[in-house]
Amino acid sequence: MDTVAVAERDPGRPQPWSDLGLKEDEYLRIREILGRRPTSCELAMYSVMWSEHCSYKSSKVHLRQFSEIPQRTPIGPLLAGIGENAGVVDIGQGYAVTFKIESHNHPSYVEPYQGAATGVGGIVRDILAMGARPVAVMDPLRFGPLEAADTHRVLPGVVAGIGGYGNCLGLPTIGGEAVFDESYLGNPLVNALCVGVLRHEDLHLAKASGEGNRVVLYGARTGGDGIGGVSVLASETFDEGGPAKRPSVQVGDPFMEKLLIECTLELFAAGLVAGIQDLGGAGLSCATSELASAGDGGMHVQLDRVPLRDSTLSPEEILMSESQERMMAVVEPDDVEAFLAICAKWEVDATVIGEVTGTGRLQIDWHGERVVDVPPRSVAHDGPVYHRPFARPDSQDRLQADGAERLPRPSSSEELRATLLRLVASPNLCDKSWITDQYDRYVRGNTVLAQPSDTGMVRVDEETGLGVAVATDCNGRFSRLDPYAGARLALAEAYRNVATGGATPVAVSDCLNFGSPEDPAVMWQLAEACRGLKDGCLELGIPVTGGNVSLYNQTGDTPILPTPVVAVLGVIDDVTRRTPTGFTAEGLTVVHLGRTREELSGSEWAHVVHGHLGGRPPVVDLVDERNLARLLVDASRAGVLLSAHDLSEGGLAQALSESCLAGGIGVSVRLEGDPFVGLFSESAHRAIVTVREQHVDSLLAMAASLGVPAGVIGRTGGDQLIVEDRFGIPLEELRAAWSGTLPSALA
Repeated sequence: MDTVAVAERDPGRPQPWSDLGLKEDEYLRIREILGRRPTSCELAMYSVMWSEHCSYKSSKVHLRQFSEIPQRTPIGPLLAGIGENAGVVDIGQGYAVTFKIESHNHPSYVEPYQGAATGVGGIVRDILAMGARPVAVMDPLRFGPLEAADTHRVLPGVVAGIGGYGNCLGLPTIGGEAVFDESYLGNPLVNALCVGVLRHEDLHLAKASGEGNRVVLYGARTGGDGIGGVSVLASETFDEGGPAKRPSVQVGDPFMEKLLIECTLELFAAGLVAGIQDLGGAGLSCATSELASAGDGGMHVQLDRVPLRDSTLSPEEILMSESQERMMAVVEPDDVEAFLAICAKWEVDATVIGEVTGTGRLQIDWHGERVVDVPPRSVAHDGPVYHRPFARPDSQDRLQADGAERLPRPSSSEELRATLLRLVASPNLCDKSWITDQYDRYVRGNTVLAQPSDTGMVRVDEETGLGVAVATDCNGRFSRLDPYAGARLALAEAYRNVATGGATPVAVSDCLNFGSPEDPAVMWQLAEACRGLKDGCLELGIPVTGGNVSLYNQTGDTPILPTPVVAVLGVIDDVTRRTPTGFTAEGLTVVHLGRTREELSGSEWAHVVHGHLGGRPPVVDLVDERNLARLLVDASRAGVLLSAHDLSEGGLAQALSESCLAGGIGVSVRLEGDPFVGLFSESAHRAIVTVREQHVDSLLAMAASLGVPAGVIGRTGGDQLIVEDRFGIPLEELRAAWSGTLPSALA
């Protein structure tokens, strides 16, 4: 046994620090911190906690700028922000909402079902650890080309994993994305978001305070699955040999997670929890070091008390295991008996494995022998911080000079009609029901809006109608053309989508997915995206409450498109006045909001028709975005709007198509100027809305007062999508094109 005493007596013993992912300078720093070589258990802890996934060592210098954003929302201060398990936002009426988005990308490539399922489980426990009841999830997804064989391996498993786990938990999946691009082949992105609701007084934080308080591990037993799992997988690049790390992927049990949720909520209600932390990436290494580091003392743990599924596990493996459905609580001594009784009621294993001490150190024993004796902050919070070199690549100028506006475009009515049908049937714009129908969107009975609406919305209070809306967005092609603008465009679109539902945007969470940080061009993309998101949030007046960074998303030397997924949370005071996305009745006036420019670079048209990526993304003006959102919310509150749909990927043509197909109601529109630009430009800060004829003047006056360009473009009705003087498409033909793509490809 490699104990602390042995490490002191045998300083020269060779150690496998490189095999565990540590760099030589990191290993030497550990020796400097401890004043000796680490034990094998300590080496295991530092290796997982100092991994890219857990320590943010390459991104921390760029993430710090988010602290420049005032930590308050448009409706009040944050109750918890960056550094906690999840951000917590005051939404009024004594309620708070916590939300966060994270990644489970690499595990989902290795084992799609379990990787995606445990991604959902992990983010749900983050929300639970704040004292909240999880109420909804979302799943922004990215895959390789739809026709690729590996996409057919990964996508069905990922979707089944998300649906299988979320459905069993009784959580509605209310939104997300499914995007296909060559760059994600071999490196899919599986991001998961969860929303939870709590009363202000129920907020709990991850800290171990109170000398003598007991440390209780409860939930599933610890097994060999996930040893080194997400913390190692998310810190390495896959080589061309494909998946070879199946044993490192965690195995989920949603029924145990459901018991854990209900058990934990009852423990909170009984006032028996002094501090709490979920066990996710890095397992016990993370939970013990983070709780001790955030508290006011130290912690002593008897590792041999940990309940095991596999009795052959070594202490190092127990510390590194990422077995799912586990939580760690700090409990006052007089409350332990009641705590254990509630766990027994829910048939959840619970064991006292240690106590809070006044030593200021994390000390772990194995059968009476000390195997860990470290300053907990050095493990959890004071890991290495890299100032990696970053530089704008020389190729960026050539990329931006190659604009899509020069490409051949359709001009005749027949060509415009064919282009619209081709785009609505393309993988990124087609109907995603093949995916979303595998999710339960309405379980719990509080879902107000869900896919394919622009935003997901859930009711918080049945009596008052208070609710929240969430949207996630990112266009990786825009971010490739200009990562600063791309992050701002992602923020703008998510902000707009929340507003189209009638909710006021108040806060942001993000999941920053990029390639290898060892590539200066990738680090430049990350730095620019962080700067763009920070500047955007300052302009919009909303804070970043937390999030996740996922690096090493590349296969060989080929990184993914830079994909800074942005989630925006909105608040609506009465969900009964939400605005639906699709057309709701015939005879309504269609009004176009915002200004359309000839902005085709990075567009779906350029991608689908020409396989082209070049030029500059659409202009971003967040003053315009804020004014548009205010108009959408104010007009919704005034009862003027009957539907609202943002204009983004696919432009006006896609928004009209989806609005028609949502309720089987046609539309006839007249476009001024170049009909191709009018239909397929992807200019930002735009939406289409419908109003009754008697409300048109009122809406136009509201728009004018906010400086939002607005004009009537048509009327709903009939069974065709008609562009006057150009073409008409029967809705039956439009639906066949839109809905047939995924079923035929994945059959």
